Formats: sequence, structure tokens, C-alpha cells
Amino acid sequence: MLKRPRAVIGSLAAAAVMFFAPISGAMADTYWQCVPFARLISGVQIYGDAWTWWRQAVGKYETGFSPKAGAVLCFKPTGKMRLGHVAVVSQVLTDRVIQITHANWSRIGGTRGQIEKDVTVIDVSPAGDWSQVKVWYDPVRDLGSSTYPTHGFIYQDANALRMASNKLNGAQNTALAVAQGAANQVASVVRPGAGPLQMLSQAADSTDRIAALIQAATQMTPPAESN
Repeated sequence: MLKRPRAVIGSLAAAAVMFFAPISGAMADTYWQCVPFARLISGVQIYGDAWTWWRQAVGKYETGFSPKAGAVLCFKPTGKMRLGHVAVVSQVLTDRVIQITHANWSRIGGTRGQIEKDVTVIDVSPAGDWSQVKVWYDPVRDLGSSTYPTHGFIYQDANALRMASNKLNGAQNTALAVAQGAANQVASVVRPGAGPLQMLSQAADSTDRIAALIQAATQMTPPAESN
């Protein structure tokens, strides 16, 4: 009787870990290029090599030269980085210092294709317009010696960002409601003073009801997405 509820609960737990966990685990085991990773976490739907993103953004997204959280920083191609690079701004610390999250920059453990979260980038351009930057390089545990030219920032679409935020809040609220309901189920059926066999039977029955509750919550039809 316990196999079905355990399977349902286990599946939900695995899904929750994948949804709410920070960048680690399965994502860390994947060889990531900077472009698909930046597209995934920023929501900026541009395809093609990194050096083409700035041109492709024209008419689709707002662009500029001031950092904002969630914006994509576009690097120009150089001799060592002929395809350019894109990274997502994690947070703005000062008008000349930001943190970015990006992929396939430093060699970590001797390998490329790694994800780095919240690494430091400093604007070293004479005009303070973020046209030249220095980027944290993990192997030396410091800013690298190279200076990189950039195009600027591609800003997230406000409507897309709001929709993503609403979906995340909705998922979090559902997860909290399911967890609270499950806890209430256990508290209500496993009563103090029950003998070991009675408690075991009560807990087994409770697990069935918890599984049904979780299954019902996970099968709710999501709201239709607007185009």
C-alpha cells in the first residue's frame, strides 16, 4: 500500500529540488555554452553566436549602457574570444561594479563549460559607459589581466519578466500549501497515545491521503500563457 504514495511523494520532491535549487547538481554536470545558458536564465530569446546578439536585439529589446539586474551584458569578439560572450547581470553593486552569472568562462577543475554564479565585473572604461570591463577569473582567484570590450546591455522585456515572476510566486505558494496540508494530515491522524501498530496503520493511511493531496495539486491545469 505504501509503494504508490512513496513514488508520488518522491517524484514531487525531485521536481521541487530541480525547480528551487540554486545552480548546481545536474546543471553543473552539463557542459554549458554561454549563449544557451544566458538565454535560459535571462529569458532574452535571441539565438546565434554571442557576437550577433547586440545586432539582433535591435527592434526586439531595449538596449543601453547602464547595468540592471537581469540584463544581458554583450561582449564584443576579440582574438581570444572570436565568438564574443554573453552574461547575465546578477546584481548591481555600484555604478562601476556588478556581479554576473555566466557559463564557459573560467577553467574550473581544469575544464571549460562550467557555470559561475555572482562573479565580479568592473567597468574600466574611461567614460564610465561599460564599454571596457575586467572579469573575475577563477583559476587566479582575482580579476583577470585582460580587458574586454563590450557592446552594452540588453534589457529583459518587462512583461516577460513580470509573467516569470508571477509564475514563480504561484509555484512557491502551491508548494507551501501542499506542504502545510501534508503536515496537517499527519498531525490529525497520528494521535498521541496510540500503540505502535495503530500508529503504523494510521501513518500508512495518512501517507495515502498525503499522496492524493499532492497528486491533486500537481495535476491542476496551469493557466494558459498569453502570446
